[in-house]
Amino acid sequence: MKEDIYQESLRLHAKKKGKLEIRSKVSIKTRKDLSLAYTPGVGQVCKEIAKDKNLAYKYTIKSNTVAIITDGSAVLGLGNIGGTASIPVMEGKAILFKEFAGIDAFPICFEGHITDFVQDIKNISPIFGGINLEDIAAPACFEIEEKLQDLGIPVMHDDQHGTAIVVLAALLNSLKVTKKKVEDITIVINGAGAAGIAIAKLLGCIGDEKSCIEPKDILVCDRKGIIYQDRPDLKGNRYKEDISRRTNKRKRKGELVDALKGADIFIGVSAPGVLTEKMIKSMNPDPIIFAMANPIPEIMPDKAKKAGAMIVGTGRSDFPNQINNVLAFPGIFRGALDSCATTITSKMKVRAAYALANYIKKPTKNKILPSVLDKNVTKEVAKEVAKAVEKEAKNSGCCRHIS
Repeated sequence: MKEDIYQESLRLHAKKKGKLEIRSKVSIKTRKDLSLAYTPGVGQVCKEIAKDKNLAYKYTIKSNTVAIITDGSAVLGLGNIGGTASIPVMEGKAILFKEFAGIDAFPICFEGHITDFVQDIKNISPIFGGINLEDIAAPACFEIEEKLQDLGIPVMHDDQHGTAIVVLAALLNSLKVTKKKVEDITIVINGAGAAGIAIAKLLGCIGDEKSCIEPKDILVCDRKGIIYQDRPDLKGNRYKEDISRRTNKRKRKGELVDALKGADIFIGVSAPGVLTEKMIKSMNPDPIIFAMANPIPEIMPDKAKKAGAMIVGTGRSDFPNQINNVLAFPGIFRGALDSCATTITSKMKVRAAYALANYIKKPTKNKILPSVLDKNVTKEVAKEVAKAVEKEAKNSGCCRHIS
């Protein structure tokens, strides 16, 4: 079946010559039409924007546009394939923005950027209302996102935060099903790249606006084992050093197999087949397994359940509990654009996660998240994100530019 899907996808892309096109909102049939849409009429619009740049949100596509920017250095599970080869993925992401949130998103694919990547992004930002960073390898992705926070528009690396938000939502509902308490759980995250580090940070304090509860412990593992403070090879990697200070309260050492003994939750953003049935059996009763490596997860769901897992989620659509970024990013950017947010804050991410979790009124072991095809999910997420922006408006520099 997979081979059929791959070949059919090739035929589709060849037939359509890609998946995107530009369509005009106005017709050009008369000289007056031309004068209004282009010269001389457009000159007056330019003059107004020159006097007040915020008017670009009123008179142009800026209020509803997102740039999907990549350097092609970490595309899906394909690795560093470059900007040109990443185009089909970025086109697909643009379709999801449009289909689920009505946002006009444009793929911007850099190839072997020999100039200042961050400055290049800043230079092309005036037309966009937001920037979605995509498929950029760690640790560069962290630094790039940090350096773009002064643009005055929302900037988010989806591989980090979109993943973390959906994982938090899945965890909240899994805890309801298993009746485990946040303060009693030990979480093991396998993979210390973009997604793993973002997940560790977001799960470090689980709670809504009224409360914040720390898990009993969080352990993060990379290829060399459990991350702990002062591990010699971490020196110079400020992102992993930061995680070493935030996690592993008991200063445990060893491999993934050691980390999982007595753990409650496994979150995999790593590689196929690294989790075994024996490892799951060493966990606490009714463990929660999120095996999100794609297309082949860290363990297949049937094996995980056979080993005693109560709840199993993957990144795939052919198993229950698909944990997929499309549940988060369209609504986050829709809410950010609609509320004139200038950044995407932690509170916005948490509200988005709770919106996803609360969308499922009675979660079960095979239904901890909404369907990725349910477009009402985007509306709920956007609404909650907008509420978070409104609450933070006084301190966030939210611009009230749309009349």
